[in-house]
Amino acid sequence: MKKNFNYQLSVIGYRCCLLLIVYCSLFTACFAQQAPSPDEKIPFLCTFSKASEKDWGDDDFVQIFFFVVPQTEKNPIYIRVFDPDIGGKYDEAHDGFNSKTKFTVYGGKGAISNPDARKQTPTGNYKSGIQLASKTFGSEPDYDDKWYTFGPFNPVEGELQQEFGGYIFKLIIEGTEGNDGNLYRLFLSSLPNENKPIEGGNAFAFEYSLRLADAKGSISHLYPFVGSKDITAVVINVFDFDDDGILRVVSVSKKGEITKSSGNGVWLENKHKIVPDEINTSLDVQFVKQQDSKNNNIVVYITNQYGELMPFYTTPIGGVPKYKFKIGVKVEN
Repeated sequence: MKKNFNYQLSVIGYRCCLLLIVYCSLFTACFAQQAPSPDEKIPFLCTFSKASEKDWGDDDFVQIFFFVVPQTEKNPIYIRVFDPDIGGKYDEAHDGFNSKTKFTVYGGKGAISNPDARKQTPTGNYKSGIQLASKTFGSEPDYDDKWYTFGPFNPVEGELQQEFGGYIFKLIIEGTEGNDGNLYRLFLSSLPNENKPIEGGNAFAFEYSLRLADAKGSISHLYPFVGSKDITAVVINVFDFDDDGILRVVSVSKKGEITKSSGNGVWLENKHKIVPDEINTSLDVQFVKQQDSKNNNIVVYITNQYGELMPFYTTPIGGVPKYKFKIGVKVEN
């Protein structure tokens, strides 16, 4: 009876786990095109204008995001921006708002395949591809705390890249005038007037400029994917953490490797070895605040041991990584 009872418990447990995996997959699909995503617990993306001081948290005043549209998608797609203006409720003013931010969408050949589009520093022909839409925002109240929609775009207007799973659209955000910080969010949508995810879509970046939460104890997350067995280490580069907390890395094999945060206006390099169990999984790079502080903006990029930039997706591929501890089990006959 004991063996049969244990078998029934195993079957029930397996079915529960299967249902949980299905549920989590559906939840992840719903938010894969939102940047930042709920998994990241990041309040806003951030881009400062070019007259800003770099120790306010932006190293180059340009942010580049990529959106993946699967080849199976036949309907028009839209790229939506929340609070694109630079003034009002959320943005960071310095001596009053006097800034402008330019949002430009690119597709076509070279949008991502051009090497300059994937560099950490926006130099050379990083505006590669075909320009599909562009708009510059100032402090217009009409766009404050509201969504603005670019599109419609035909999915095939993107650049087809099997490496990234479909047609790629590039969004470049530039701080063109002034010295203020623009805080905003993004969404890849199948509708022009609401955020409806595209099945199989995703969003990623090679460098992330973001605003951390204000409260002590808050944790923001980034999820680089270790997709190659050739990767033996990752290097996490963080700019302007302001000694605000710690950097912690969690994975299927790590409970949490902790390193020091970067200081004001400087870069800090954190190297982490990759073990075989971490191949084909995501890492959870956590920014843990150890004090209450406002307006802490940071920049992050991640490379492998060869110095090659690793994309990190707004929703982790394979789900949020959990440390797999081993428990000894005694089986009774």
